[in-house]
Amino acid sequence: MTELNANDYVSIAPLLKQLQSNSKVPTADEIAAAVGRVFEDRLSPVQCSTLLSLLWGTGRDREPLVLARCGQSMREAAAQVDRNGLRNVMHTRGRKEGSYRGGFCDLVGTGGDNWSTFNVSTTASILASTLLLLSKHGNRSSSSTSGSADFLQAIRPKGPVIDAVTAGILPSIYEKSNYAFLFAPTFHPGMRHVAAIRKEMGIRTIFNLLGPLANPIEGSIEARIVGVFKEEMGPIFAEALKLSGARKGLVVCGEEQLDEISCAGRTNCWRLRERPNPAFRGPRDEEDEDFTTSDEEGEPRTLVDIDNFTLAPSDFGVQPHALSEVSPGKMPEENAELLMRLLRNELPHDHPVLDFVLLNTAALFAIAGICDANTSNMGHGDDGKVIQETGPGGLRWKEGVRRARWAVESGQALESLERYIDASHAATGQRGT
Repeated sequence: MTELNANDYVSIAPLLKQLQSNSKVPTADEIAAAVGRVFEDRLSPVQCSTLLSLLWGTGRDREPLVLARCGQSMREAAAQVDRNGLRNVMHTRGRKEGSYRGGFCDLVGTGGDNWSTFNVSTTASILASTLLLLSKHGNRSSSSTSGSADFLQAIRPKGPVIDAVTAGILPSIYEKSNYAFLFAPTFHPGMRHVAAIRKEMGIRTIFNLLGPLANPIEGSIEARIVGVFKEEMGPIFAEALKLSGARKGLVVCGEEQLDEISCAGRTNCWRLRERPNPAFRGPRDEEDEDFTTSDEEGEPRTLVDIDNFTLAPSDFGVQPHALSEVSPGKMPEENAELLMRLLRNELPHDHPVLDFVLLNTAALFAIAGICDANTSNMGHGDDGKVIQETGPGGLRWKEGVRRARWAVESGQALESLERYIDASHAATGQRGT
């Protein structure tokens, strides 16, 4: 038999027929294997577009296990990061506090909510990097006027070189900065094979959902917030994250079908909450190197429950603001200018965009566990007065706002961004290594 060349297409016609007829329901692994062929450029454009259309039409791409397995395929095809290097970063830079173990965190949304609000997730991730290690996975705009990558590149007078941060040098970026932006095209080169097809199809596909499940350092992510564009996707994503191995997380959808924690009204939340597994026989010490996740018998260290509740701005001690007040439709340059004003602490104390950012930063602090601490010594400007009041889900949302506001008023958030920008510029000479 002649061996296939790398550019030869393979046929997935049997799978397509099964999806079309439902005569035999394909497994999640079979679907993920077909999606994995996309990253290898092994599917013809016709079969690729047919696969994406059938997955969407049958709803199979909105099943938790399918999403989890396809996210795994996407991560396996991504540029691989030095895990030992990341582990060293966690041990040397990770600041353990409360129930936060010093691991990496992410704050990301599916997009597609059509609100085009200010770049709140990216800004919140910058604030959060003052106390947490942040691995912000993102891309250019697909449905809004200002995607996370567009937004960061518009920073003046000097923005980051986002494509200089590659898998090979990511640990060295973290040696200088708590923050890194993982630019999707750099870390997922296989996605270029489907870019033209997606653009020509012009409809949502599974690739509009996989981004939050495809962080290239997934195995090192300790906590994350994921925003979804429809309430019905909340429990689906929560279960997909759980199936992917996530132990701390919050899936959110504003009641306006917003993929952020809303500053205007209520937000539906699905929290991944870990609890000790009584059957675990490994070391219990939280200082255990590598954060052992399972024992010799394969029993997980913790079990994960999914709790559902709602949040409102009042739970954070913040006044509500209409979404029309948080810069809908503005271009990256305008949003980046507002970012820098925010980081320089030039916005009024109750500015709508500032409050919007504080809510979302606070939520990540709370989910990561840093707000569980009963003492506080963040640095200059911290009065140490921990707000121990708990709200929905049993978490200290107001303490999260206190810490987020400190990140701005102390100037530490601005310094964190500047360290990342400098590290990305220094990395330009290391590209390709």
